[in-house]
Amino acid sequence: MKKTIAVAALTVLGLSSVSAHAVDLTAAVGQSSESTMIYRLGAQWNWDQRWWESDTGHLSGYWDLGYTYWDGDKSASNHTLSFAPVFVYEFAGQRVKPYIEAGIGVAGFANTEVEGNKLGSAFQFEDRLGVGLRFSGQEVGLRAIHYSNAGISNPNDGVEAYTVHYRMSF
Repeated sequence: MKKTIAVAALTVLGLSSVSAHAVDLTAAVGQSSESTMIYRLGAQWNWDQRWWESDTGHLSGYWDLGYTYWDGDKSASNHTLSFAPVFVYEFAGQRVKPYIEAGIGVAGFANTEVEGNKLGSAFQFEDRLGVGLRFSGQEVGLRAIHYSNAGISNPNDGVEAYTVHYRMSF
């Protein structure tokens, strides 16, 4: 556990030195498809790019580095470190800006089982879809995240996480 936290902290420090942008922090809570409680902390770095700008909105994105704690009630708890590029379409708005997001990244699980779902390997892909609202340097939203090894190893039960999150820009 201490080793996992140390690696996450060093990664955050290393990534923050390559970007001129401030790091945003996210906290999330939710449940898995197997009713496991999920607690997630993340750090994000916005891309300095906007595509397809119009009166409707624009496409942009961010890098997401996350630590997730899976609080198992039927079996042992689990820990995940993940990293993903995430594309965001932010709709135009004065004070409140709705958005949708999608991303595919990678994750490493401490154990290869989550509440009876056999993941087959510690390495997993992380697919996400989300919606939310941005306002005054803050964000609230909902996410669905699917973890799977894409058939690289068997078994490949996979697991889903459904969370509500809060993001603060600095």
